[in-house]
Amino acid sequence: MKNLFTLKKYFIRYKKKLLWGIVFMTLSDATGVYAIFLTKDAINALAPKVIISTLIYYAFLIVLATLVSGIFRFFIRQTIIVASREIEYDLREDFWSHIQKLPLRFFQNNSTGNIMAHATNDINAVRTFLGPAVMYSMDTTINLIITLAIMISISPSLTLYSLLPLPFLSIIVYKIGKLIHEKFILIQERFSELTTKAQENYSGIRVIKSYVREENEIKEFESLSKGYLNRNMDMIKIQAYLQPSLFFISGLSVIIVIWLGGIKIIHGSLNLGDIAAFLMYIGNLTWPMIAFGWVTNMVQQGEASMRRLNKIFAEPYDIDDSAKTDHSVSDIKGNIEFKNVSFRYNENLPYILKDMDLSIPGGSTIAIMGYTGEGKTTLINLIPRLYDCTEGEVLIDGKNVKSIPLEILRTNVGLVQQESFLFSDSIFNNVSYGLRDIDKARVIEVSKIADFHKDVGTFPHGYETMMGERGITLSGGQKQRACLARALAIDPKILILDDSFSAVDTNTEEEILRSLKEFMKGRTSIIISHRVSTVKDADKIIVLSDSKIAEQGTHDELVSLGGIYADLHYKQLLEKELEELN
Repeated sequence: MKNLFTLKKYFIRYKKKLLWGIVFMTLSDATGVYAIFLTKDAINALAPKVIISTLIYYAFLIVLATLVSGIFRFFIRQTIIVASREIEYDLREDFWSHIQKLPLRFFQNNSTGNIMAHATNDINAVRTFLGPAVMYSMDTTINLIITLAIMISISPSLTLYSLLPLPFLSIIVYKIGKLIHEKFILIQERFSELTTKAQENYSGIRVIKSYVREENEIKEFESLSKGYLNRNMDMIKIQAYLQPSLFFISGLSVIIVIWLGGIKIIHGSLNLGDIAAFLMYIGNLTWPMIAFGWVTNMVQQGEASMRRLNKIFAEPYDIDDSAKTDHSVSDIKGNIEFKNVSFRYNENLPYILKDMDLSIPGGSTIAIMGYTGEGKTTLINLIPRLYDCTEGEVLIDGKNVKSIPLEILRTNVGLVQQESFLFSDSIFNNVSYGLRDIDKARVIEVSKIADFHKDVGTFPHGYETMMGERGITLSGGQKQRACLARALAIDPKILILDDSFSAVDTNTEEEILRSLKEFMKGRTSIIISHRVSTVKDADKIIVLSDSKIAEQGTHDELVSLGGIYADLHYKQLLEKELEELN
């Protein structure tokens, strides 16, 4: 139950509504039990002789008590259930806010489907605990106390005997509840697998269709779905034992009341109305006993889900502002320095970068080249702190990036990533995504620099054209240029282009680079590319190999050096000549 105690702050936040709910619940249960008490008095009063006025009097009081009980029950739902929905909202917001701040490392180790399962199924299970489980547990307790108090006032001995079967109820609920908890954890794990599979299929539908793998995917999903069904059925089979057990135990109590109560009537120690009331009170206790088992199920499921959620909440913000953050920094100029920087994704994995020393003067343009897997993207990801270096330090304007407020750092770094990602939104909203204030003129200006404006003019609604998921309605080159425009829009002091022209032809690339020259003046620019034609005009070219800087210099210097860069250069020249011959 310790995981559910983490919800304490939410209960405190809505304590006023919850306390009113308890008040309404007490009044509802008291008037409901009083209606039975009135029934007892009515039977005793009418047993010798039926008097119409007496019958109408008691009928009116019983109906009135029942009506008042129902009104108070309405207010219970307006307080406790509404509070549970508000807590669900807060919990979902806190979960979303926490997820947004987690480092990329977390998303590499957790599938999208698994995170979605936490955000949907687990939060819903916790909400069920917060609402119905809390409401019925309190209702059961209050009803039990009031009912027992009245039963004892009628006949203490008969009350004691009628409650004898109840200890067996506690044992059954404990044993079955423990099994339900274990089964529900397995169900949630399988649901995460099922969600992950569905998410991957939706995202990768073009690949599935290209390789004609629809039937295979259907079979795999069916297998996972069958597993999810089987795990649910395992829990349902266990739950199936619970309610019959509860009804059997409550039935034993009824038999005891009829048997012993009948003896007391014969001996004259109890009236007919007392026994009738006792039977109704036993019936009134049947629901609390059933609710107790039902609540146990919901509590166990809520505990299992909250444990899974707490694992996410326990994930630290590895990359965030800290006590070392210098909040006086409000702007950056763009001088970048890597001092003895090493990086690896995990302690058990090899170094991607090792003992890296590099100085990039503000306002200069440098290019980074190297064979695939040499750590080019990793290197530039350390600048906006998408990752923090394992050893050494990255400096901007002489300050460690860890001391610069994260928002200041990232709003001054325009990063066009290797993988073009666009939201399912309008072109305008995608390009202006990083802007704090809507500026249509700015969006058009940067789209022209990225050679994207003329393409937008061909779309049916211009900049208001809606794009499909991940920009599926655009070509690869259009997506890259839209992402470039988005990075330029924030007017960054540091511009990083990570192989951002791989999907455009060389002529378009040259046109974009010409437009970028004016924009890049006074800014620090870093270009990663596999094409020598893209980087040849950079102030300095860095070549990475074996996790280190193998070569650096201008285009002419590196060609004359005859190393990795020269090899790439001559291979690409040969490829170009062969294309021209063909």
